[in-house]
Amino acid sequence: MFVRFAIAYVVMPGGFGTLDELSEALTLIQTGKSRKIPLILVGAEFWKGLLDWMRDTLVPRGMIDPADLALVTVLDDSTEVVKAIFDFYEMRGFQPTPDERERLLNL
Repeated sequence: MFVRFAIAYVVMPGGFGTLDELSEALTLIQTGKSRKIPLILVGAEFWKGLLDWMRDTLVPRGMIDPADLALVTVLDDSTEVVKAIFDFYEMRGFQPTPDERERLLNL
């Protein structure tokens, strides 16, 4: 439900709850049930194993499309995180499109 109102999703290293929220956000964005927002993982070293597993296991088995990996951005610096969010919205604005708004109403 949190993804419904978010304009960005910044995920810090964490445990099962963090992985659950990350998976939910990825699934909603991947399936088009939520609008595309910046989904940023903070801490390249922490997330490396999970991302390698997605690329090396899920993609070859056809469980996710290689393009799905582009749904996440991995950054280490807080300044880079803020810049990535503003860069994402620079051309489109922060407001959802009419299509995105309709999807959010049905989430």
